[in-house]
Amino acid sequence: MGVVEGEVLAGKNFAVAVGSGLEVRLEALNWGSGWLLRVVPVGGARFGQGAHDYAGLSTPPYASVNPLLLSTDYSFRAQDAVAWNPRRFRFAGNAKEFAAILAVYEKYGKAGPAAAEVERELAALVSKSPEGTLQILDAKFVPGTANLAQMAAMVASHFNTTAHTMEQPSTEGEGKGSPLGKLNWVRFRLSLELPPEFRVERGIKVESHACH
Repeated sequence: MGVVEGEVLAGKNFAVAVGSGLEVRLEALNWGSGWLLRVVPVGGARFGQGAHDYAGLSTPPYASVNPLLLSTDYSFRAQDAVAWNPRRFRFAGNAKEFAAILAVYEKYGKAGPAAAEVERELAALVSKSPEGTLQILDAKFVPGTANLAQMAAMVASHFNTTAHTMEQPSTEGEGKGSPLGKLNWVRFRLSLELPPEFRVERGIKVESHACH
């Protein structure tokens, strides 16, 4: 298990090489709602570019509520995003695995009547991918004022056990709250299952336990 700890501010990006030519990123979403967790080749498409990545294709559902989105998208309030903790995901362990998943994913988009069969093929591939966990260790945010959305309620269950600081809205917004609030800062721990023959980058902590 490879372990990375770090922190990220609103509007900023985080990236660290983990080994075997891959890096993990928390990319700031350009509409300001939070961050997207990605696993990509080192030196590949930079922040905010590229339609697919090693984690995105391996962690369905697609274009929906997803553990890779640490954000206020899909009617998650800032406190709900923090309360979805930990978050579990999968990622392709190398370029060959990514290419195989991408080929079936593209076939799924064109499958038509055969979509169910291709979906099963895609699910079987994804289920073999290495696992990862994103654990929020601490967070600062302006809480949202809206009622808890049903989708958030299904996963946002660890608010009281996650360290956090609730902050006041900025004076630029006349000190008023907003329905979804704002994520200002997160300190996190990433644990990645290391595939066989994975060459761990120097400086990455390796632990012997497995993801759960």
